[in-house]
Formats: sequence, structure tokens, C-alpha cells
Amino acid sequence: MSRKPDTELRTGFTTGACATAAAKAAVSALLGTGFPNPVSIVLPRGQTPSFELVDTVAGDGWARASVQKDAGDDPDVTHGAVIIATVRHGPPGSGICLAAGDGVGMVTMPGLPIAPGQPAINPVPRQMISDHVGEVAKAHGVAADIEIEVAVPGGRELALKTWNPRLGIEGGISILGTTGIVRPFSCSAWIASIHRGIDVARANGVSHAIGSTGATSERVAQELFGVPDHAMLDMGDFAGGLLKYLKVHPVPRLTIAGGFGKLTKLAQGALDLHSSRSQVNFDELAALAGTSEIKTANTAMQALQIAGPGLAAQVAARARQTALTALKGAPVEVDVLVIDRDGNPVADADAAGEQIL
Repeated sequence: MSRKPDTELRTGFTTGACATAAAKAAVSALLGTGFPNPVSIVLPRGQTPSFELVDTVAGDGWARASVQKDAGDDPDVTHGAVIIATVRHGPPGSGICLAAGDGVGMVTMPGLPIAPGQPAINPVPRQMISDHVGEVAKAHGVAADIEIEVAVPGGRELALKTWNPRLGIEGGISILGTTGIVRPFSCSAWIASIHRGIDVARANGVSHAIGSTGATSERVAQELFGVPDHAMLDMGDFAGGLLKYLKVHPVPRLTIAGGFGKLTKLAQGALDLHSSRSQVNFDELAALAGTSEIKTANTAMQALQIAGPGLAAQVAARARQTALTALKGAPVEVDVLVIDRDGNPVADADAAGEQIL
């Protein structure tokens, strides 16, 4: 995809947001008020988008609604996929139950945020679906005993273009998203945004900037250090783009905050942390931890579970050294904050050495 540098890229919506919209519409029909079309939902950060339904059908005790995913200008393999939610009444007291339909994967190995044997519907989409279905049930004065099956026609084939097969997710794609919004993946646009963020931070006299790999690490680091919004740099996977610009345009202090997997790549010398361009070396990680068990880990988070927070401290220290090497002596104090899957800081490395929080 070729775009002019000054063209603003269009955002889209995650599979999790689409599944939530489809489930809300289907439950409304199941409970007797028809399919709202368009159907609006509330995203984790408060946005209230509306989604057009591409198909609806209902029968005795069940209803189905479909939403087509629009990923905006992001080259997402699931752009254009149809996300289907089929809902049924569950047994009294059963609550909201999620199931994987055709094209949605099942988790088969440990190390992921969803336990083996569960549909590959990640925690935030699970919560979004449950919240919206629960609100509809409450509005109708009934208990939210609802079975929800999420399906994606063609999802089995789409999953072959993702890391799902290597992660032990079988049978289809994952239903993903932490904010509900897909931000276009454009290296040049994203790195330019990082540069502009640094410019703004410097112009406003920021003495402590935070470069985060994602929404969770950004939130945790900002709460921990109490820095203003304009000190927050959404570096995503582009650690190199951040560090190389800071080398010439320094701020007094930089905290790099991220999950264990991303920061393990940085610790191992990678400056581009995207899964298609760098991978965790589990042999190196096992040597660092002093346990060969890690060589068979499915994910970096599973390796951390095996080895414990001491490994996180070592990764933080080595990631800090990679950052200092990239800065090439620029007057920037660097510390690295490792955050676990639950959003808890587990290790920090600064100029004083490794520190377990």
C-alpha cells in the first residue's frame, strides 16, 4: 500500500469490537426487541462506534448477527472478514458462556492469556462481550444466562497467515484487541509520530519520557511515574526509531516500558520488536535463566512463569544495555520496566543496577 507521507491513515476496528457488536445485536433479537442496525458499543477508552450488520437471522430460541471487519488502512489479514455471533438461552444460573464456532481457534498449549481448552477469545474482547450482553439482559429484566458462539468464515485459512499455528491455537483465528481500535501499521508514519512526540516533549521541558510497547505498559508506567500525557511516547515495536532519534534529540531520562516478550527481544539485541521481524531466542533465554526447561517454552511469558522474576530482572538489565548501545553516549539516563500480563511491574533496571519492584 502506497500513501503520501502527509496523508492521515484511517483507523479500523478489532475482531473483538466486531464480535461485541454482533453479540449485542443478536442478544437484543433473542430477547425480543429485534436487531438494532446499526448497533453501537462502548470501547474500553470510551469511544462509541456504530456497526452495520451484514446479515441477521433468528429462530426458536436463538439469534445470529454478523459484522464485517473494517481494519481501516492497516494491512490486517482479517480485514474484510465477517464476524458472526450466534446466541442461545443457557441453563438457569449458567451465566454468559463463550464458544468457538467455525474459524475461531481453540487454545491447546500453555503460555497464552487464555487457558488450554478455551476459545481463542482474548481477555479484553471477552470482557467487552460479557459487559454488553449483560447490559442488554439487564435492560430486559432477565438473567444473563446466554451462550454465545463466535465464528469467522474462512478463519481457519486466515489463521495460517498468523502465528496461531506456532502458538498452539488450532482451528482458526483469535478474537483480539485491547482498545477495540486498529491503528494502521505504517513504519514510516509510526516512526514519524514517535519523532514528533519527542519534539513535543522537548519543547515542553519534559525531563522524563516513557517509551511504551503497548496500551497496558503505557498505562502502568504513567501511573507509576506520574508523568504527563505529552511525556508518553507510543513506540510500539519501533525501539530503534525511538532510540536513534533520541540520540540526536535527547531528553534527560527515558523509561522503556513493555511486556516481557517484547523486552526479551530488545535484550537480545533487536531494535524492531515486531513478530514478523524478530523472534525470542529461547536457547539464549534458557542460558540466561540457567534452566534448560525454558528451551521448550511456548511463549516468553511461559518462560517467565518457569524462571520467575529473577529472569525479568536480567532481561531488563540487558534491554537497558541494548538501549544504551543504540544511544551511543547521548546524555539520556535509561531505565527499563518489565510488566507482566496482568499489568503488574515485575522488574526494573536503571543506572544503579537490577531492581525487583
